Amino acid sequence: MYTLYGTKSTRAFRAIWMLEELGQPYDHHKDAPRSDTVRTLNPSGKVPVLVDGDTVIPDSTAILTYLADKHGMLTHPAGTPARARQDALMFCLLDEVEGLVWAAARHSFILPPEHRLPAIKDSLKWEFEQNTARISNRIEGAFLMGVTMTIADILCAHLTMWAAQAKFPAPPQALTDHMTRMQARPAFQRALAT
Repeated sequence: MYTLYGTKSTRAFRAIWMLEELGQPYDHHKDAPRSDTVRTLNPSGKVPVLVDGDTVIPDSTAILTYLADKHGMLTHPAGTPARARQDALMFCLLDEVEGLVWAAARHSFILPPEHRLPAIKDSLKWEFEQNTARISNRIEGAFLMGVTMTIADILCAHLTMWAAQAKFPAPPQALTDHMTRMQARPAFQRALAT
């Protein structure tokens, strides 16, 4: 059984959702970032952290990829063109969406007050609009890559939700529709209820 550390208000939600999609049993410890327990597993203190036997995996994207590969679900096979496209989409989402929302969070409440630059958020929101417009044009069907759900769908839907909570501009309708479809999934609903 897997053990997952992190509250669902963090990136740990992605891992919770993934475990629910896979139907895998897990023990969920709702430890906050930088708790003593988390720091023993991940010196940075960041969550989520997944423990699988003697293996400790920090970082939500690494956890999604590990679980998808291990269970052969929600991913395209390694070494295939489809996997390369999936990985490119994941990296794009991390660089062009998550990076912006995370920078806004750092300048809102994470950095010490004397290091925050609130004015930067306007440029981050402008860039978010440009980037999500390009990403929405890549949607190929019910899921980002067509008829097959992948871990990129989990990441994208979570980022769209996170951006809305951070008061970023609404993304293009295609991304909003994608998020709505993903939130209707039973596994999402189970993850939300944890």
